[in-house]
Amino acid sequence: MPIMKWMLLLLLLPAGVHASDADAWQALREGHAMMLMRHANAPGIGDPPGFILERCDTQRNLDARGRAQAEAWGDRLREHGILKARVYSSQFCRTLETARLLNLGEVVPAPELNSFFSRRSRRSEQTRELRRFVAGLEPGLPVVLISHQVNITTLTSRFPASGEALILALPLEERVRVLASIRP
Repeated sequence: MPIMKWMLLLLLLPAGVHASDADAWQALREGHAMMLMRHANAPGIGDPPGFILERCDTQRNLDARGRAQAEAWGDRLREHGILKARVYSSQFCRTLETARLLNLGEVVPAPELNSFFSRRSRRSEQTRELRRFVAGLEPGLPVVLISHQVNITTLTSRFPASGEALILALPLEERVRVLASIRP
């Protein structure tokens, strides 16, 4: 569907109504949307005091359930016709592992997706950086971003479960339009 038809469709939807999941998946495949996913299941909240970003043994990590969720997400994306994607991930180990287990292509670490849970003062700045990052993405393969609950909630006003994904209309508007919310 050409971009103008998508824009018209999105403008015609009443405020509380979203495109169907099928339309959202189509928009993702065609580059009119992106997927923003919370990392898969990693028991706990935040990270231990003094964690080191480059050392997984100091962070909260995926458990067996989380690894299975991430692999299942890769299967789900392929079932919806997304065989390859541009995959960007926070630099935290649980997000990088989630992204790699999708098995959709190279995973590119992106600091704009890093959690600001332990540095809440970065909330506004980090969200602006994420918006700039998304705005700077060139057309091409579908985009999948793996991040954290605090980042996703600040951007979308949604509180995603572990492994939940949101398909967001592109370009991102001031009030982000969620086309679909998909549980693991």
